[in-house]
Amino acid sequence: MRITTHASWAVCAMALALATAGCGGGGGGSGDSEAVLSASWGDPQNPLEPSNTNEVQGGKVLDMIFRGLKRYDPETGEAQDMLAEKIETSDSQNFAITVKDGWTFSNGEKVTAQSFVDAWNYGASLRNNQRNAYFFGYIEGYDQVHPEEGEQTADTLSGLKVTGERTFTVKLTQKFSTFPDTLGYNAFAPLPRAFFDDHDAWVKKPVGNGPYLVESYTRGSQMSLRKWDDYPGDDKAENGGVDLKVYTDNNTAYTDLLAGNLDLVDDVPAAQLKNVKNDLGDRYLNTPAGIIQTLAFPFYDPAWNTEGAKKVRQGLSMAIDRKQITDTIFQETRTPATDWTSPVLGEDGGFQDGLCGEFCEFKPDEAKKLIEEGGGLPGGKVTITFNADTGSHREWVNAVCNSINNALDNERACTANPVGTFADFRNQITDRKMTGPFRAGWQMDYPLIQNFLQPLYYTNASSNDGKWSNKQFDDLVNQANQETDTAKAIDLFQQAEEVVRDNMAAIPLWYQNGSAGWSDRLSNVKLNPFSVPVYNEIKVS
Repeated sequence: MRITTHASWAVCAMALALATAGCGGGGGGSGDSEAVLSASWGDPQNPLEPSNTNEVQGGKVLDMIFRGLKRYDPETGEAQDMLAEKIETSDSQNFAITVKDGWTFSNGEKVTAQSFVDAWNYGASLRNNQRNAYFFGYIEGYDQVHPEEGEQTADTLSGLKVTGERTFTVKLTQKFSTFPDTLGYNAFAPLPRAFFDDHDAWVKKPVGNGPYLVESYTRGSQMSLRKWDDYPGDDKAENGGVDLKVYTDNNTAYTDLLAGNLDLVDDVPAAQLKNVKNDLGDRYLNTPAGIIQTLAFPFYDPAWNTEGAKKVRQGLSMAIDRKQITDTIFQETRTPATDWTSPVLGEDGGFQDGLCGEFCEFKPDEAKKLIEEGGGLPGGKVTITFNADTGSHREWVNAVCNSINNALDNERACTANPVGTFADFRNQITDRKMTGPFRAGWQMDYPLIQNFLQPLYYTNASSNDGKWSNKQFDDLVNQANQETDTAKAIDLFQQAEEVVRDNMAAIPLWYQNGSAGWSDRLSNVKLNPFSVPVYNEIKVS
């Protein structure tokens, strides 16, 4: 039978939230289809290989230059067919996929079933050391191409078979009813032969199949993308292109916007939130998004991986005055978190308002007591590491430390440790150099409760940067993924989230809205449910 998706519960909640708050602005004038806009950006951590990009800045570009089997609707977040003509299954474990005809890469090469299978095999291979390899973990043969220990014994996933020019099959190691809904994530994008034939050249100037082409990229300065005139999709670019300009300080980007030197900022700095409506009027957007800010911990450091350390983490959480920080620094564009997912999912989609309970409430006396019971702060102090180039992180990290210091009656208990750039920050995390809590915000890849839990907390998952591991959590996630009944699957994921709570695997801070400001040259500006500008729909006068 034809596969049916199980994302409707999340989609309805997302659509309602966006309809209430509004997700776009600036009108819908005709615009100049050849005019180029400029937008703020940050250098990605890694080269723009789809299976090696798991952070926001690189993801923005991949969303512009690639299209996969599915695409998440920019209004609702719903997983809709893009290059998939159909995805069929009779058992939620074996899938037959047909790729639409008429699609090519921007170099003229046809997009075929082989384009997907080659890309997925590359992404899964241990030899290629791809950050998103984990997303292929449910495909049969993954343990041979990406073993946890020992040498790689196969080059291709046995669960992938090309059956025709436009058809291929996928065999999973277990039932995974929402597998088709994950296929809009960039890791599953197709790749042209040029990627494999001359990889170094492709990395310098990526070739994809999306509405934009990469014209040039100078690291630390700018990436220039231009409209692909022969793009075969129905979501063609309505402008001539986008110049993504690298900023190491979002306050500078905002100043450039006001001065007329920049057209779009999609991260309004906290220091400007009190002024932004007066500065920009109706050229400012603040809308709900599937984003949560957390503090993660290095569980590979024995000092943070003890029963006593659990109480320390719980105490630190109770020492943070979330409401004061979100009210004063973020002008109520953030909401104190009460669980580890996002309200955009809705209760039917798995959001558990209040799950964190008293551990997310500001109780300084109890916080101090818990930390003492847990043996005190490791080394007598705690340092919060963060990237200082985007997101107004310096302001809130300082505020969190002040709150902790006040709660513990020790002005030196918590200090901030800024890292200059996001790329350097991510490299330190990847190299396991964290010695204390660090910033770990999460922007959903797709609107499912699974995505807020499994990539972050499952053993050895792609974004489990602190290397937390818990067998009970893993088992519940495995059971949830095998469950074909949506309600039962959500219940199991919620039970898994309770394990995260009981162990304080990370400290949830606040849910984040998306924000954007733009120049009077632009119209039809909107943010998708992932808080990323829908660049192809922006009109430039």
